[in-house]
Amino acid sequence: MSFALADNRHNGHDDLDARIARAKADVSGGAAKPASAGKGYAQGSRVLAELIGAPLGGGLIGWLLDSWLGTTPWIMLVLLALSVVVAFRNIYRISQERAE
Repeated sequence: MSFALADNRHNGHDDLDARIARAKADVSGGAAKPASAGKGYAQGSRVLAELIGAPLGGGLIGWLLDSWLGTTPWIMLVLLALSVVVAFRNIYRISQERAE
């Protein structure tokens, strides 16, 4: 009884190395190149800017108007709420774009 390990690969059609080479050739020749991550990062940066910038700007402008008009804190609260709504609307629009 001999239990020798043998290389069971066939040198013909079923050769693993040949199948891998054919698959690599098929992928590199016919498939489109993967999309670059640059547009996705740009969209992420725009979302982050909207999440931070819109409420910060609305709150700052509201605070300044409240200081000048003496209506503390009503204008700031209204502008802060509006800026959050606008930020989420813009984020929704950004999310509808394709990253390609």
